[in-house]
Amino acid sequence: MAGGFLLEARRGTRSASLLIREADWSSSPLDVSVAADGVEVRSGGSGGAAALPAGLRLAPASCRALSRLPGGGLHLRLRLRRLRPPPDLVFTLRESLKPQKNYVFYCQSCGDIILKDRKFLRVLPLPSENWSALVEEWCCHPNPFARSTLHPQHDDCFLGDTFFLLNSHNESHVPESPLCSSEAAHHASQSGFDLKSKENARVICKRCKTMLGETVSSGTIKYYVTEVIIQPSEGSLSTTPRSQFVQSTVAQCLVELSSTKSTFRFTIKGDDGKIYILIWLLNSDTLLVESSGRSSFDSVFTLFGDTFMASSGPVGTWNAVKVLYQPCIKSRNKDLADAWENDIGVHSLKFPSETCLELLLILGLSTTSLPPSVRCMNSFQGGILVSGHLKMLPF
Repeated sequence: MAGGFLLEARRGTRSASLLIREADWSSSPLDVSVAADGVEVRSGGSGGAAALPAGLRLAPASCRALSRLPGGGLHLRLRLRRLRPPPDLVFTLRESLKPQKNYVFYCQSCGDIILKDRKFLRVLPLPSENWSALVEEWCCHPNPFARSTLHPQHDDCFLGDTFFLLNSHNESHVPESPLCSSEAAHHASQSGFDLKSKENARVICKRCKTMLGETVSSGTIKYYVTEVIIQPSEGSLSTTPRSQFVQSTVAQCLVELSSTKSTFRFTIKGDDGKIYILIWLLNSDTLLVESSGRSSFDSVFTLFGDTFMASSGPVGTWNAVKVLYQPCIKSRNKDLADAWENDIGVHSLKFPSETCLELLLILGLSTTSLPPSVRCMNSFQGGILVSGHLKMLPF
């Protein structure tokens, strides 16, 4: 199909937005035909058609709000006649880890084994970050947990929003190298020693030196979910490109927290304590369908690029979440970041600082791949994160 198309379907509202890309608007008139099971575009003597995946059907008679934007293609809205809900694709760490089963933990970046044949007697979720304050509010007696710490025992795994805590009886990680003598001399102040201590607490992969987590105490290690792959011992390592893994993991964290805690605004913090991104979750029921038609417009905005499309056939289908975001690096949007940090309605998510930068790059690339008309809203930038594997969905 000349230029291809991008269809954004909403499961909740049973509505869809169709964007048709065209290589050369001025060459000849454009003839667009929307059927229940596909879209056909003709321009002059050329053109083509693309079929929708099974289970997704449009209502052609409901087409409305037709508009044409320079550099943005042809837009129209329509209703869905049918969209079968797929299985729940929201991944949660607590669902993937079960007691009394053996697991292998891999470094996501290089595939090196971190933990081998690890079995847990207990897999328990950690309380929310303000649990101690809630105890103070609801108990009529002094907080019995005031001096207690939640550290996993030998066969425990404690699960947080973006990490899990394990008892550190393994040797497949190494601490970050200490600061060199010149740096230590430069940081002779107390703050310098604090920085050195924090750097030495970093847990890195032996092979690729990627940060996997940090040492919480002498017997507890925190691993971030964006840095580790967990597979049953009887299975084999299933690798995923880094950018796909990061956006999928973060997207699923946003979806889970929005449903369990009714919060839709998030600050993305690094392990250095700095805020890197402000994210506002718009919706999590989006199904994206993109044809693989190639044209000059595709070089301007192709949502997932040739690498993803090649494995998806002529039409690619993805579960995705739509977000608004603001970068906060180099003191950008500092006032807004401070306001969000002090707002009890905003939830904070912590990842390694390098991963925060990766996520910001992924969001930036998704913004530039979108039509110009939807790249920003109320001073925020629009972005898309894939929340499921990039493959045809089982309708």
